[in-house]
Amino acid sequence: MSNSQGYLLDTHIFLWSLDETERLSKRVTKILKDPKKRIFVSVATAWEISIKHKKGKLPLETTLEECFRKTAFEILEIKLPHILQLENLPIYHHDPFDRMLVAQAIVEKLMIITEDEKIKKYDVSVLA
Repeated sequence: MSNSQGYLLDTHIFLWSLDETERLSKRVTKILKDPKKRIFVSVATAWEISIKHKKGKLPLETTLEECFRKTAFEILEIKLPHILQLENLPIYHHDPFDRMLVAQAIVEKLMIITEDEKIKKYDVSVLA
């Protein structure tokens, strides 16, 4: 998308990037390593990881804080316009964290990097 101002990582992409896993495509890996690209991780992602980790559904090899420190990604705070955008979204996805990412991407004109098929249903730029 030519008017995209950067990329917003879905939670699984953020986690995969920490391990430099081969699950990431070469195209995504190239984008994530390009210092000229603006890569964002939402506060909603930190919140989601924290909840899943506390429930024992997501093991982490280090602290959540360290996960974020070891990347050069920009943190995208949740703002009122993001919440207001949620009202305009159809209910393709019931996951509140993913819906917030979609709303943030729309408001901030970011392309979401995800493998989530439900996110791809929204009118938002997606890189898979």
